[in-house]
Amino acid sequence: MQETSVTGMPIAQVDDEGIPIPVTIPIVLGERTRAVFTTRLGGVSEGDFASLNLGGRGGDNPEAIFSNRFALRRTLQADLCLVSQVHGKEVFDSDNIINSFNTNYGFDATGFADLKLKIDADAQVSTLSSLALGMFAADCLPVLLADDYAGVIAAAHCGRKGLMAGVLEATIDAMCKKGADLARITAVLGPCICANCYEVGNDIARDFERRYPQTVSRTRFGGVGIDIAEAARIDLALAGVSNIVDSLPRVDAATKYLSEDVELKEICDSDCEGSSLEERLKTLDNPLCTFENPLWYSHRRAVVSGKSHEGRLLALIIKDK
Repeated sequence: MQETSVTGMPIAQVDDEGIPIPVTIPIVLGERTRAVFTTRLGGVSEGDFASLNLGGRGGDNPEAIFSNRFALRRTLQADLCLVSQVHGKEVFDSDNIINSFNTNYGFDATGFADLKLKIDADAQVSTLSSLALGMFAADCLPVLLADDYAGVIAAAHCGRKGLMAGVLEATIDAMCKKGADLARITAVLGPCICANCYEVGNDIARDFERRYPQTVSRTRFGGVGIDIAEAARIDLALAGVSNIVDSLPRVDAATKYLSEDVELKEICDSDCEGSSLEERLKTLDNPLCTFENPLWYSHRRAVVSGKSHEGRLLALIIKDK
């Protein structure tokens, strides 16, 4: 019997050729620009990486990662441009490498990739169509940006260190150098650990507060926390980007839609990261929080559960032809 959602609609597990269908959440940013967040669902990775792990650093089977990326590329109808993220502010112009090398799955030196093509960066910018700029995440904040009129897109990895280093400012500057206009740039913030869950030391919080006033919080665990999403909004405002698409309604709807998903139930039953899917959703306050929502991978959640590795989601931006 085919699984159905709470609406009664069938949830496809594989396509006509038996290839798993990655479960993704799309966000429209313009007439020809879309953002996409992947989830943990619709892949072939097993164990702690189940099932749509797209990151290659954690120790997952390279063949499974390749299969997941192959399926995602097929679903998106776009090549994947991925980089090795290093928590800095380097912005890579993806137009250059694509014109020089032929790759469909990225430059992050995953097990199956050519190490000579490894690119260290925490942001990408491009004007090419049918190219998905992606940022890995498992608590850090991905920010996707587009000037739909100029056809300039960008993706930035905004962890605490990258934000403090100025990665968003550098990304927006790179976009403008390729023809984007600040007044036309639209941004969307992806899933990340929220201020109620991101606990840090006092010194880190103090330094963060100096750069980003009123972003220090008290976490659900009783310690000091920081709000990296609010920090990103501050940086966007300071840079002159005021058009921000709220991804929460779409993510909230997707979470409810998948509340009876068999694969998600099985992952929650076996991941040793909390209670059942039903119980986790009852206590879910912020669907965008990677720590709280079982749809996402979370490094912090894995560590709290005594695990040494976890998968990675991708936040991607694509300019369609």
